[in-house]
Parts: sequence; structure tokens; C-alpha cells
Amino acid sequence: MQSALTSAIISEGKDTAAPKARQTLLIVDDEEGPRQSLRIVFKDDYNLLIASNGRDAIELAQKNKINAAVLDIRMTGMSGTEVLEKLKGIQPSIEVIMLTAYESVDTVRQALRLGACDYLNKPFDVPSIRKTVATAMERHSFSDEIRANNEKLAALQVELQDQRLQEEITRTRGEIYASIIHDINGPLTIISGFIQIINQRMGESKRLEGDDMEMVKDRLRRITRQVSNCIEISHRYLSFMRQQPSAPARINVNQILEDLRELLNVHPSKGDNTLKIQSLDREVELQMNGTDLIQILLNLAINALQCSPDPHIVEISGQLLDTGADFSRIFEGPTDRILYGQGFANTPPLLVLTVRDNGPGIPPEVLPKIFQPYFTTKPPGKGTGLGLAIVHRLLKEARGCMHIHSKPGEGAAFNIYLPATVKH
Repeated sequence: MQSALTSAIISEGKDTAAPKARQTLLIVDDEEGPRQSLRIVFKDDYNLLIASNGRDAIELAQKNKINAAVLDIRMTGMSGTEVLEKLKGIQPSIEVIMLTAYESVDTVRQALRLGACDYLNKPFDVPSIRKTVATAMERHSFSDEIRANNEKLAALQVELQDQRLQEEITRTRGEIYASIIHDINGPLTIISGFIQIINQRMGESKRLEGDDMEMVKDRLRRITRQVSNCIEISHRYLSFMRQQPSAPARINVNQILEDLRELLNVHPSKGDNTLKIQSLDREVELQMNGTDLIQILLNLAINALQCSPDPHIVEISGQLLDTGADFSRIFEGPTDRILYGQGFANTPPLLVLTVRDNGPGIPPEVLPKIFQPYFTTKPPGKGTGLGLAIVHRLLKEARGCMHIHSKPGEGAAFNIYLPATVKH
């Protein structure tokens, strides 16, 4: 006679090797009827592991990676809550759903305290159990994604640590390290804000469902995107230090502007200021690294948002030029300055991206100094003086050009000219 454990690991009427793309669901119930009902419901959706008691369930968890489990609370021998606690000890990321028919509210609360993600009453209906298990699988996938990104960040930290040179490091490399911290600080600020929102929402509700669950999933997706941005920024700086520049990719400008909107709307500098970001009315591509363009616009926008403690307006817009830019009427002086990137070719089509504010403007004596590393007009501890220096360096690498126009009392406008490609 086959043992319960042997029967559990036999594939449900198919080849013994489950498809790699399938997630694994563990079903634990000491009653044959519910076990078979759940097997029929989920046999086509997941790789199933079935156990009739807690001991077999624990042995399965020790030998297999399990995404989610459905446990009966009341079982002979080892109770469902005991099995839950042991499963979490073996695989902390496993999502567990409890089934209950007669248990008290206290027992259910105990299960939730031990890490169960949800519970259902017996007898359950098929749509409810399907939805509950699908939600648990999604939670596990998000957890795996965040964990993988954390591992990448840890590996990058080791790599960055290995790149640190001895005391004789040059000033240029010292600026690079400071720039890494400065650039990564933006995404990390956003990540911190999203985590605070999630923690607040989770603290206000004992169970996440409906709009709350969708909000958490959306914020987790955004956190993952910002983690990827941190990783990309780090790789870019490491390549620069090794003098192995990566080949620029084609990027969609409207997508960058949408990402920028998401970053700035939750940035502390936004405050009571009015932020307006206008998408392009045509699909335009640039041949440069996406994180570089984000960093250029983000640094300029944050400077504009911080230019005054009083509420003011910051606008970001773009315009496609079918002819070369006309700089003949612009004279460098107290109100204007032009910065040319290496190899800037003033040939159409050109995309002009403008970051404009109606703040106090830049004093004439300050305008020539704003792109110097570590130059800042902010109080001590409030600014690094690296933001515009980074913009200048990235602009050179992109072979672009910038025109700055500012008058005291009339705000400032930073116009960035970049070679573009129009999608037809």
C-alpha cells in the first residue's frame, strides 16, 4: 500500500515533473472529502502537494518549495495552527490559508498572528477559494520579487565596496562616489514614502482586500521599479569608473515623463507647490540611457521645487524642433547661459525639454557658478551642490545642449536640447 506521503508527490494524472512555470500549492486536511474537492478545483492550475496530516505536510515542506498552502485548522494529531507555525519556520515566505468549520474567533486570530494570510469557512464555495488562493499566490510572487531585488542590492553593495580605492583616491573619483549617493537618494526617498503608505494602510486594517489589496500591489510594483532604478544607476557609475561606458538605448520620452511624474508627486520637495508635467503630442525617442534622462530632469525639477519656501509653480514640458535651434539671439550674460555638450550637433529633429518655475529666479552673480561641483546657496546640511554638476556631466555624455534663462523675481527656465527620433 502506498503511504500518504508517496501518494502526495505523484503528479495528478500527468507526468511526475510539474511544469516549471507552475506555482506549488500544498493542501492539508485529515478528511478525504475536502482533500479531493480541493484537488479537483486546483489540479489544472498548480503543482499540487497533498497531505492528510501535519507530519506529512512538514516533510513535504522540507523537500519542496511551496508558494501557498491550504490548511484545515482542526485535524487529529497536530492541529492546523501547529502545522502553520512549523511551515513558517521552514519556509517563512509561504502564504497560508486556514479552513475552519467549528473553531472560535480566538483560534482564527491566533492563526493570523502566526502568519496566516487569510481564512475561509467550511463549506467553501469554488469562486471564493479560487480567489483566495490566487491572491495568496500573488502575494508570494511579490515577496519573491522584492527579495530578489534585495539580493541584487546586497550584491551591488559588495561590488561597490570592492570598487573603493585606497586613501590616494583622486578628487574626481571622490565626486563620483558622492554622485552615486546623491542620485540613489531620489529613488530611495520614493521607496521610503511608499513603504510608509503600505505600513499605514496595513496597520489600519486586519485584512487586506479589495481596494486596499490593489493599493498595496500597486505600491509594491512601484517600489520594485525604484529598486531597479537604483541598480541601474549603480551599474552606470560602475561602468563609468571602469571606463567601460554602456551603449545608449532608445527610450520613449513620454514614458520617462510619466515615470518622472510618479517620482515627483511623492517627493517631499513637492509640498504645497503646483507641479505640471505635459506629455508630448507625438511619440519621440532619444538615444541615451533612460536613467540618465530621469536624473537630469529629476535634479532640475527638485531644484525648481526647492527654489522658494513659498508655494510656487513648476512646469515640465517638451517641444520637437523640425529645424536646428536658433542661438543667434541669445547672448551669455547676467540672465542667460548656454552649455554645449561634447559633439552637440544642432541638426533636426531636436527635442527641447523645459523645466520652468515662477520662483525668485537666479541672482546674476550666482548664475555662472551653479554647475560647479559642491556649489550651493542652501543652508549647511540642506544641499550637496552636486545636482546641477551631475546634470552637466550627463548632458555632455548625451551630446546635448542647455540654455538657462533667469531674471530675479521672474523665475528660471532650463531648456535642454537633445537629438531625437520621431516614431511614425
